[in-house]
Amino acid sequence: MSEVSTSISVEAWVVAAAGAFMLLLFVWLMVLSIRFGKMRRRYKKMMADTGIDNLEQLIEQLQHNDQLQQNKLQLQVEQLQLMKESLAQVKGRVGIHRYNAFSDQGSDLSFSLAIMNDKQDGVIISGIHGRDETYVYAKPLKQGESAYPLSPEERKAVGLALQQG
Repeated sequence: MSEVSTSISVEAWVVAAAGAFMLLLFVWLMVLSIRFGKMRRRYKKMMADTGIDNLEQLIEQLQHNDQLQQNKLQLQVEQLQLMKESLAQVKGRVGIHRYNAFSDQGSDLSFSLAIMNDKQDGVIISGIHGRDETYVYAKPLKQGESAYPLSPEERKAVGLALQQG
């Protein structure tokens, strides 16, 4: 009889343990069902206004849009660099110096006009006014210097143009 009661008691423990295990599995199943339901509601809310059926398509669409934006940004950066380079070439620095070329004449009718860009490339135009005539000539500028000798008045015009920036 003790063998039967021991065997019943072991069987009872096994049945009780299996029942407890099944109860634990049932509780775990309920927790997972609740979490899955919440996740499904959030998923449906996220996908509601996209017009896309599943998350994979949404991610692919987002990656595609991101790549388009990256391409547009790269194009804009390149265009901005070209504009900066082009703007640096614009002859926007202007300096003019008026002076009296001959001391025996009355006014400051002679001039030196420097027109340069940021790299100090450009031109100097000078006009020497005399009693009977005016001579106008030009000298090219490369990095603020010319292959031709610059007069002090022309150098002053270059200095005035450099002060423009």
